[in-house]
Amino acid sequence: MLNAFVSVFKTPDLRKKLAFTLGIIILFRLGSHVPIPGVDYRRVQSCVDSVSQTNGILGLVNLFSGGALLQITVFALGILPYITASIILQLLTAVIPRLEALKKEGASGQAKITQYTRYLTVALAVLQGTGLVATARNGALFPSCPDASRIVPDDSVFVTAIMVVTITAGTACVMWLGELITERGVGNGMSMLIFLSIASTLPGALWAVKQESTLAGGWLAFGIVLLVGFVMVGLVVFVEQAQRRIPVQYAKRMIGRKSYGGTATYIPLKVNQAGVVPVIFGSSLLYIPALIAQFAGSDSGWSTWITNNLSRGNHPYYVAIYFLLIVFFAFFYVSITFNPEEIAGNIKQAGGFIPGIRAGKATAQYLGYVLNRLTWPGSIYLGLIALVPTVALGSFGSANQLTGTSILIIVSVGLETVKQISSQIEQHRYEGFLR
Repeated sequence: MLNAFVSVFKTPDLRKKLAFTLGIIILFRLGSHVPIPGVDYRRVQSCVDSVSQTNGILGLVNLFSGGALLQITVFALGILPYITASIILQLLTAVIPRLEALKKEGASGQAKITQYTRYLTVALAVLQGTGLVATARNGALFPSCPDASRIVPDDSVFVTAIMVVTITAGTACVMWLGELITERGVGNGMSMLIFLSIASTLPGALWAVKQESTLAGGWLAFGIVLLVGFVMVGLVVFVEQAQRRIPVQYAKRMIGRKSYGGTATYIPLKVNQAGVVPVIFGSSLLYIPALIAQFAGSDSGWSTWITNNLSRGNHPYYVAIYFLLIVFFAFFYVSITFNPEEIAGNIKQAGGFIPGIRAGKATAQYLGYVLNRLTWPGSIYLGLIALVPTVALGSFGSANQLTGTSILIIVSVGLETVKQISSQIEQHRYEGFLR
């Protein structure tokens, strides 16, 4: 790890890419602290200081924006609209023949899908920005703050439109910054911005745990939370690296005087094949009832039940429903993104086979069987990672920000970035050898 870090600064190309990435990161963090026009920034700060940032229904969006959502800044929505648009397009690819054909066209088709993702991101930003402005105007963004209804002093149509346009433009700018990192920087730009947004909230959350606790000056609670965090990081690294390798043998073929094939390879199937998508889907779906109840503002039985049972992360009903949603979306997402029939057809077309399994339909059935057996532990792992830290650390108040989702994303993005840097270092060494 340290050798790879030192090699980055010894390689001119990687050094330039790293400097460019750091520059984009600085711009992103600056935009996360610039308030949008039409907002009373002092009242926003007083409300942010008086309420918890994670117990509200907008906690997930606030986490992905690096705390910029509750600050109502230019980058308030962060990268979440782009993530949502990417997931929607990925799911639609499996059901819309036109998108599936574009996916099979290679680079040109992928460029077209990326363009559709950008358009959908802007549309989602308009919808979410309008919802954020409406929530801020009626005081629902900070329900327990007395100044919540006066955050937006001027509620005219012109000011509201300017606020929505500013938030939408900020989202488009974040999307552009992420693409710049992917093209000219280090790692995947969108993943890097998510990593940065979540990591920027962790130091403050850890220090808040220390200040809120009274045992041993707060250091005991600080140490417990830090220890749980390290244990979760180790577990995530272990599972994210785990995979089932299915061997594939290619038959030897003679074309003219040359021999082709006869090689052996494998299909890597990860234990967590779905990644963090089921957690995002489950959280978003579970926030809808709480959002409806909050905007309804009634004292009816259904609204009170939702507020009491589905708005707190450590409530038994919330935990049970959230866990079941994660398991369901894990199977659903894997079934959409991994097609055993397509993989089996590609293997058969290339003259390959899995030892002991017939090519064609039998191979597809075998891949589906293995994938289902891997998805069960993977989905249960996702559910435990997402819920155990919240339940275990629920008594520490601000430790609720140290969710399993944030740990999972930080570790996953960190591992992927290290792999990309290592591959670029190896490529540079081979280029030097050829010269």
